[in-house]
Amino acid sequence: MTFTGFLLMLLIAAVAGAIGQSLAGYSLGGCFGSIVVGFVGAYIGTWIALQFRLPSFMTFEIDGRGFPLFWAIVGSALLAATASWLSRRRTFI
Repeated sequence: MTFTGFLLMLLIAAVAGAIGQSLAGYSLGGCFGSIVVGFVGAYIGTWIALQFRLPSFMTFEIDGRGFPLFWAIVGSALLAATASWLSRRRTFI
């Protein structure tokens, strides 16, 4: 993978992570957090799509590797929503 391809993949992951976090209404960090959430969300979203045999669309080809933008956004939103649910305060009566 070239350096330019790597930077482009980081940019797409950051955008996917930021959109997913804004859909969930919970932020896991700044720019670096969005990149991590975007990459992890891509794996989660792609796994869900494969399990339910859903089509892959909005996939960007970067240096011969695909990055599924739609499934990255879906996976990022699920990851951020789960993190929000796990980190909220619980009050016991």
